[in-house]
Amino acid sequence: MNKIHIKMIISLPILLLSLIMVSCTKQADYFGTYWGVHPPIQDTECSPPDIFIEIDKDHISLGLRQYAYKKMEEDADRIVFQYTEDHNGEPVTQNIGYYKEKDALVILSEDGNSDIVLIRHERYMEKKVKEYVPVELKADLSTLTEKEQEMLPHLFKAAQIIDDIYWMQAFGNKEELLAGAETDATAKYMLINYGPWDRLNANKPFLPGYGPKPKGANFYPSDMTMEEFKNFEAEEKSSLYTLLQRDETGNLVTIPYHQVYKEETEAAASHIRLAAELAEEPGLKKYLELRAEALLTDEYLESDMAWMDMKDNTVDFVVGPIETYEDGLLGYKAAHESFLLLKDKEWSNKLNRFAPLLPVLQNKLPVEEKYKQEVPGSDSDLGVYNAIYCSGDCNAGSKTIAINLPNDERVHAEKGSRKLQLKNLMRYKFEKILVPISKELIAEDQRQHIKFEAFFENTMFHEVAHGIGIRHTINDRGTVRKALKEQYSALEEGKADVLGLFMVTQLADMGELGDKDLMDNYVTFMAGIFRSVRFGVASSHGKANMIRFYYFQETEAFTRDESTGTYRVDFEKMKEAMNSLAQKILIIQGNGDYDAAKALVEEKGFIRNELQADLDRLKELNIPVDLVFEQGPDVAGLTE
Repeated sequence: MNKIHIKMIISLPILLLSLIMVSCTKQADYFGTYWGVHPPIQDTECSPPDIFIEIDKDHISLGLRQYAYKKMEEDADRIVFQYTEDHNGEPVTQNIGYYKEKDALVILSEDGNSDIVLIRHERYMEKKVKEYVPVELKADLSTLTEKEQEMLPHLFKAAQIIDDIYWMQAFGNKEELLAGAETDATAKYMLINYGPWDRLNANKPFLPGYGPKPKGANFYPSDMTMEEFKNFEAEEKSSLYTLLQRDETGNLVTIPYHQVYKEETEAAASHIRLAAELAEEPGLKKYLELRAEALLTDEYLESDMAWMDMKDNTVDFVVGPIETYEDGLLGYKAAHESFLLLKDKEWSNKLNRFAPLLPVLQNKLPVEEKYKQEVPGSDSDLGVYNAIYCSGDCNAGSKTIAINLPNDERVHAEKGSRKLQLKNLMRYKFEKILVPISKELIAEDQRQHIKFEAFFENTMFHEVAHGIGIRHTINDRGTVRKALKEQYSALEEGKADVLGLFMVTQLADMGELGDKDLMDNYVTFMAGIFRSVRFGVASSHGKANMIRFYYFQETEAFTRDESTGTYRVDFEKMKEAMNSLAQKILIIQGNGDYDAAKALVEEKGFIRNELQADLDRLKELNIPVDLVFEQGPDVAGLTE
């Protein structure tokens, strides 16, 4: 102890000097990054921008703009800073207050009535992460054979590689982005969104220093113009499976996926082939072999056909570049994803009887005969599965609870499609999200109609509805997908929404659903709109939700009680609205009417103030917006 005291006394002058230096350079309490929302812009329905402010000892930074500031006043409650910015050539002075107890910045308005509050960015990230409720993707693997259990590690590894490819498509360098995360919550939110853009908040950046999310993701050069694309003469420019890049002279070129992601696809294909060697069910073995080859060639038709032929498999692995939602520029490019699934054979057997009825339901569509000439394949498979791993596109932002594939019109014409219901994910969303929402927004006397069976049916027949309707325009404009371009996905999802309910109604009228109270499906459908609307309008599903919501509102399919803030379904009017909206969308699709599709999305594809206020109530109650998966071999129950 004596030696320590002596050393302290000898070093006292140095210690005092150090303390003085630290006190001059230490971080002030208000240093850091803050986040807030710009107030709504008058006379526009556009979503206002988020605001990021960074403050250090010398500067206040707003985006890429940086200003010197000075401290104007300080008391026990707050500090007021002032800086001057240039506004259209004129200097404008702005005051910002730091409120000590709340640890928040406030952009102070002249009248004090339009102040903008900003909270610490790390607190904002913590709040955003909590909007996703964590759920475990686990299963009882004891029902699998020994060989099936041996397959799973290879399929898990292939799925993880597919996830790496999707990161490249959606953002770029994953590790570089994560290395810049200042908190665990920020890193988690980056992983949920596969980048710095909030998929459930109109793809706005949730980090300072990032601009808007590129509409074409990384499928096209960021500086490519639409005119340049139009004039680019290349047969493969609209292919699902090519990137557009610039060569050394700056000209556009197309590069196939299997070349761009050569190392990754070869590794994934290798694991899929090893799984195929262990597969006991012939249909699964054939599919996995062909799918591995397809990843290496970008030729997916044969493996899609093989996937359609699988009937007796317990393990399923949906993998490859599949949906085009990530391409918000043109809707041409497919993004990589994978689902690792285990079949619930008992529930699947209950659904198989509906597949032969698809041609009958096609004939009942509420449109003229010329819009329903196509015959859907009656060989379609309706299956119920539990998901044990999701990667890539299907794991980004909001999570899907059902699958309708393949998307290839040639497969639809010959074999139909497979509709896979992901029962464990449906159950999670129903119990943790839909039920709490209904208690707040559905009229009290109608809440008795919120039922899981109705939610399951509505979701299932949404996917089935993708397989009916029209795939090719009636006026030689090619496929509906090509004719409607970037508007295709929103219209197709909108079609499936209303035709799913239409099919439930028709099957009930035909006596195929037993003792059925359709009000269960209609009220649960209404509650489901609120669940889905909270995903925002950046995605095709989000735009479809808004089109349906406002169309139903305008036709009085539901009414809102101003005194309680709850919604009531009118059964007959909802039935009429369902038929008329289905008719409207099918005609737009059949005519390949791009202008009408675009007008419908622009007119209704956004959230208006009254609805936003109701959604804000759900946020205040801390009702989750969606799920985040805790997943992997260990979580699924796979042991070494």
